[in-house]
Amino acid sequence: MDIHEKISAITEMLMEDYSKGRVIDEIKTFDYPDKNVIIDILEKLKIIIYPGYYRNSNYRTYTVKNNISIIMEDIIYNLIKQISVVLKYSAEYRNSDNDVLSQAAEKITFEFLEKIPKIREYIETDIAAAYDGDPAAYNKDEIICSYPGLFAIFTNRIAHELFLLKVPLIPRIMTEYAHSLTGIDIHPGTTIGKYFFIDHGTGIVIGETTVIGSHVKIYQGVTLGALSTRGGQNLRGKKRHPTICDNVTIYSGASILGGETVVGKGVVVGGNAFITTSIPEGAKVSVKSQELTYNYDSSKPVERKEIEQDEKWYYII
Repeated sequence: MDIHEKISAITEMLMEDYSKGRVIDEIKTFDYPDKNVIIDILEKLKIIIYPGYYRNSNYRTYTVKNNISIIMEDIIYNLIKQISVVLKYSAEYRNSDNDVLSQAAEKITFEFLEKIPKIREYIETDIAAAYDGDPAAYNKDEIICSYPGLFAIFTNRIAHELFLLKVPLIPRIMTEYAHSLTGIDIHPGTTIGKYFFIDHGTGIVIGETTVIGSHVKIYQGVTLGALSTRGGQNLRGKKRHPTICDNVTIYSGASILGGETVVGKGVVVGGNAFITTSIPEGAKVSVKSQELTYNYDSSKPVERKEIEQDEKWYYII
């Protein structure tokens, strides 16, 4: 059997495999959103949000106004097109024709773009929180250009506004793109107040119905998650994730779970804490009486010691 016959045989094998009626075999009757285009929209929105920090070298214009105008036209065209595609995932537009979809997508696009000043206002506070909260930050330019936490927050603030406008798929594609780059997983449904600071960030997971107040700081490895997902789709639309009030600090490795869990104002949560019940305002939560054990010499047990309950312990970076 020569190479062409082998290719033909494999193709026939795959065609037979596609005929089994599974989810992965489904051939959609409408287009999918273009992930690369959506990522490009996000990158161009970064230029809109930070006009003095990022630019597109393809556009050789000499004024900020002209540059923004050209980029905005590109964003509008592509966002309308992509929203038109994904609206068919919504029950409201499932059987709509292309004209209806296009009109709805245009309306949604301009409603979203009107939110940009608000998004920029919030991101300005996030930059301030990062600078004020991180002694390793030498200037705000460093934060804007290099901090993965800020990029994850920026992406969430963009995606969240589209989520509120009930745009399917696109918000999640955006946040998962940020997740892939930063290791920070924030669902676009998450509501986040001003002055939000993520330090380091790797391994952070924040669930869909999480509500985060203002002046909140969290470190790497934190999970703000659901207490249980056994209910599966039956839990859709319900408050499954915690509420974090203003001025809360959550140190690395902590897990705070459950839709009824409220972490009160000013709470400090120590590293590796596992929390499934509400915490009153002003409390400090820590893991007490940790015990070190070694398995190489059982005849010499390690002395058990209490963790000192002072401010130094809470800052473990």
